[in-house]
Amino acid sequence: MLAAARACVWGSWAAIDAHSSCVDSSKDVNVARGAPAVMARLYAARHTGRRAVFTIRHPDRQDSVPMSKLTELVRERTTLDRDQVAHLNRLVSEWGTLADLSFSDLLLYVPVSDGNWITVAQVRPATAQTLFESDWVGSLATRAIIPLLDQAFESEAVRRGEIDLSGHDDATRLLAVPVVRGGRPIAVMAGMRVELSGRRPGELERAYGDLFDRFVDMIVVGAFPFEQRVGDSSAAPRVGDGVVWLDAEAEVQYVSPNANSALHRVGIQASAVGMRLAELGFHDGPVRQAFERGEPVIEEFEQGPDVTLLCRCVPFVGQLQHGDVSGALLLIRDVTELRKRDRLLLTKDATIREIHHRVKNNLQTISSLLRLQARRLTHPEAISAVGESVRRIRTIALVHEALSRDPGDEVTFVEIVRPLLRLAEEGLQSPDRPVRFSVRGDGGRIPAAIATPLSVVLTELLQNAVDHGFPEGSGGGSVVVHLRNLGHELHLSVIDDGRGVEAGFKLEDATGLGLSIVRTLVTTELNGTITMRPPTRDDLRLPPDSQAPHGTVIELVVPMGDRP
Repeated sequence: MLAAARACVWGSWAAIDAHSSCVDSSKDVNVARGAPAVMARLYAARHTGRRAVFTIRHPDRQDSVPMSKLTELVRERTTLDRDQVAHLNRLVSEWGTLADLSFSDLLLYVPVSDGNWITVAQVRPATAQTLFESDWVGSLATRAIIPLLDQAFESEAVRRGEIDLSGHDDATRLLAVPVVRGGRPIAVMAGMRVELSGRRPGELERAYGDLFDRFVDMIVVGAFPFEQRVGDSSAAPRVGDGVVWLDAEAEVQYVSPNANSALHRVGIQASAVGMRLAELGFHDGPVRQAFERGEPVIEEFEQGPDVTLLCRCVPFVGQLQHGDVSGALLLIRDVTELRKRDRLLLTKDATIREIHHRVKNNLQTISSLLRLQARRLTHPEAISAVGESVRRIRTIALVHEALSRDPGDEVTFVEIVRPLLRLAEEGLQSPDRPVRFSVRGDGGRIPAAIATPLSVVLTELLQNAVDHGFPEGSGGGSVVVHLRNLGHELHLSVIDDGRGVEAGFKLEDATGLGLSIVRTLVTTELNGTITMRPPTRDDLRLPPDSQAPHGTVIELVVPMGDRP
């Protein structure tokens, strides 16, 4: 079957129209699924050496389906089972390499119940100009190309033809490859590319074409894509990075110019053709593992002190008996500069965290000095003022401590709120007024530029709730911090069940230092809003038939957009 497939690869070219009808020099031919006239014309061309020509006016779409994901599209329009869909997904995850090797746009077609074919995936080559600027996923195959898809699917062999696409003077070559799973075809992979007339392909194009044919052979017998997912193929090297072709003895048959440059950068100046990589002094770990295991292997390694390479070796299996490896494709990418940037970012991140750690230590030192100074004071008002300053400094230190642990410039806000509540329990309550502090919700991750002033605001609100809601001898109560992060803004509420504020009290008229700090930070630095109101039964989580609630709710709304 493979011999027959190779024999017809370049043998019979049929120029097919992507319009609804095809014409030759004598008469129009209606191209419907399995049209006898078209099939007969293609058969005659294959066995007489003549070329059956059909003119393509425009590859118009039919019945576009509003889905893009392959799995959803296949399950919606076909009867393929889960294993077959998984096989197609693995093919699509790997076929960027195939598009690059063939210099072709690749489209994946699956048959649908109404006798047509639907496009479920599409990829453009990185080594050639694409033929299709628009996305064809979800479109039905044009009636003109259906006979070629049918031939490939029914014969389980490669079929080729020619298309005249509008906007291209030269003929576009069409390749149809049956995708086989479990011994039977489940889809057809179609490749399209333009070849300039009168131009002979160079060594690179011939080598890439031969490598592509190896993959086609594996697809036809169901050996590609591989069952195993080895690493992240999307991050693996591409054909444009560098190609090395190895034979069954792991000897180099071809080295692309970019791969040759990579070898030169690691000090290998000799010609690699005809030699094994180990003989050249090149790390051949991925190649040995791929040949031994019969599956792709990806590995990153340092080739010498200054060069880091990412290599992926894909073995050729399935053509010979017992799954022997008949060769391999080795892709090489020089990631030296990328890894250098990664190390610089890690170093920068570690430096920033160390700075936060040192700032936290310095703030703790200042806090300790203030506490020592407070011990020497005798005036109650002075002692109270120093104590409030210590709490504010310790609050800022908590933010820097969180930043020193987390990479980046964001912190998980609830991890700051909980230590702040512990500080409030230690410094604000007394045996005469036991106050319980708790937190509801999760504020998510917020920028450090918001976390620092917001933590100071929360500290002041907790102190205000205890001082004014629960005077000495009141018997205490509870204070709840409620957090809600809506993405675009953060909602923070401080709810207490104390005695509440006096009638006629207005937040904007408050003259105390604590509320003045809160009002200034919220309205200027945080660009937020602050309101004060009595609590509801829902706020305090009281039953509907309970007595009227008492206490205070202070609500903050802080935008989470770009900071000024």
